[in-house]
Amino acid sequence: MKVAIVGAGWAGCAAAVEAARLGHQVTIFEASRTAGGRARRVMATLNGLPVALDNGQHILIGAYAETLRLMKEVGVDEAASFLRLPLTMRFPDGSGLQLPDWPAPLDAVAGILNARGWSLADKLSLLRVALGWRLGGFSCSPGQSVSDLCSGLAPGPMAALIEPLCVSALNTPPGRASGQVFLRVMRDALFAQSGGSNLLLPRADLSALLPDAALAWLDAHGGAQRLGVRVQAVSPAGPGWTVDSEAFDRVVLACPPNEAARLVQGSGVAAEAWMAQARGLPHEALTTVYAHAPEAGLRQPMLALRSSAAEPAQFVFDRAQLGGPAGLLAFVISASTGDSATLTAQVLAQAARQLGLTDLRPVRTIVEKRATFACTPGLQRPAVHITDGLLACGDYLAGPYPATLEGAVRSGFEAARSLR
Repeated sequence: MKVAIVGAGWAGCAAAVEAARLGHQVTIFEASRTAGGRARRVMATLNGLPVALDNGQHILIGAYAETLRLMKEVGVDEAASFLRLPLTMRFPDGSGLQLPDWPAPLDAVAGILNARGWSLADKLSLLRVALGWRLGGFSCSPGQSVSDLCSGLAPGPMAALIEPLCVSALNTPPGRASGQVFLRVMRDALFAQSGGSNLLLPRADLSALLPDAALAWLDAHGGAQRLGVRVQAVSPAGPGWTVDSEAFDRVVLACPPNEAARLVQGSGVAAEAWMAQARGLPHEALTTVYAHAPEAGLRQPMLALRSSAAEPAQFVFDRAQLGGPAGLLAFVISASTGDSATLTAQVLAQAARQLGLTDLRPVRTIVEKRATFACTPGLQRPAVHITDGLLACGDYLAGPYPATLEGAVRSGFEAARSLR
């Protein structure tokens, strides 16, 4: 079939590659001139020279099986593209957790027992809670939050491990985050497979990491790409559809939920329930503050930070250890609130107090106001199928994962395989 994919983010790229692999003739449309959606390359200037940054500092993990498989399919070299490390949640003072390179779940148990700066009571508390999750099949009632799941957990491991894991994976604070989705992430990352909890820190910018390679693969397999083209309308036409008056057999909307709802409404099809769910999704912001000082550097590529309302960053990355310029750091604020200037000033003060870096200068602050949906308990997310011949994909659609790159890729695969 002749298939249009509207959006060249990670979900759209996955859908395009899989649809082409299944024998369909694919055309992918993208409003921006840079593929990647909410995980893409952005350019900045550092010391008068251009430098490739990302619109958000993303982490992949070893459990992202479908994303890694897609990368291999389109020719991305995993070893060259990532720095793979055991799960590490260490703070600047050296406290925190680091898993050994052991089979799961022994690595998690050993990491907890050897965590630095935790009392024996802290360690036993976390092991007891984690054992309860496992005995319960990593399942809970739909209305439970992550805080509810951890009601018996000691404050130390809650603040040093669960809170940063939750906000980084779900981009939603524990008090508002879905317990069921969090348990699925914990199961797949820590308990389902050896290496699932490994951190995969990108050495390349996010567009180069997958979207650029996916579009090159699509070109080589007879597909077409139209970057810098915002689709104005999709309409049913007999057994097929038109995209801005061009005929297609099927259309996959791989754009953000509000944009997808706009196109669905303009098509005139009866899909009110789908549009209401897409438009009704609550969203969380994500902010990345890039800062530089000639002598700035961390003891390891990533450190956790003590986060508060006044010191909002949860993590800091040393971009020099990931192939970037010396002295460039990326501070990540998940579920961020506030304006760019205020967040930048707060992060610089936080870096001075927690890292001893008093000479950092801001390079660029990127605030993605609708970075992810708020992954709250019992949230009803839209389905892949909208109406006959019209599908959607994206990390916001119904599925077991939060708004992650793996969720986006899996959604793209599902849409491509649902083409009928």
